[in-house]
Amino acid sequence: MPRKPALSAEPSERSDLPEPAGTPAPPASHQRRKAERPSELLDAALQLFVEKGFAATKTEDIARLAGVSKGTLYLYYTSKEDLLREVISQRVSTRIAEGMARAAAHQGSATELMRTLLVDWWMQTLESDASGVFKLVVSEVRNFPEIAELWFNEISQPGSQLIGGMVQRGIDSGEFRQVDVLSVVYSIVMPLVMLCVHRHSLGACECPGMGLDPQTFIRAHIDLVLRGISTHPEP
Repeated sequence: MPRKPALSAEPSERSDLPEPAGTPAPPASHQRRKAERPSELLDAALQLFVEKGFAATKTEDIARLAGVSKGTLYLYYTSKEDLLREVISQRVSTRIAEGMARAAAHQGSATELMRTLLVDWWMQTLESDASGVFKLVVSEVRNFPEIAELWFNEISQPGSQLIGGMVQRGIDSGEFRQVDVLSVVYSIVMPLVMLCVHRHSLGACECPGMGLDPQTFIRAHIDLVLRGISTHPEP
């Protein structure tokens, strides 16, 4: 995603100024830390956005949690909105691209592909900080409508293409019945999105009686959908 021009940083944080002649090169560890800062800032932003909400989170809070100054933050991201865009793009969009590559390389049946890819993808997403993005979008999109357009372009549309492509692959091979592909996509995705939201809402409270094994749920859910659309359901 193109980066907007960065705001002016505090003088003490400017690392883009030319070094005086003869200045020793910074150690490799310093260079590694500098390269890791964008990811560290995104980690901090996502954590605070999920815990406090987007509106209540301040850029200085993000910088403090990441262990840098506010000026350093502005060297990498121009605003809180810029951080939000990158959180959505980097934490979820890249995972969808990986899923597309895996689906394209699969040589077996559509049923086998969906059982393995969807279960693996959702478990990895749920267990990572990416799961917080779903809760963040659901809770903030009404107050910040621009999130909706970003979510559609970066997540919803490519995600639907990925899952819909697998369903259509099964229809074409005769594994699945003639069904409305988009309805199947939503039937698969919506409960799994709510599982991510649950993790960062009721699941975070450890309420009595709310015990839920995510892996069991995901496998059972995918199995139910596949049995429903299969031309010859397994016994």
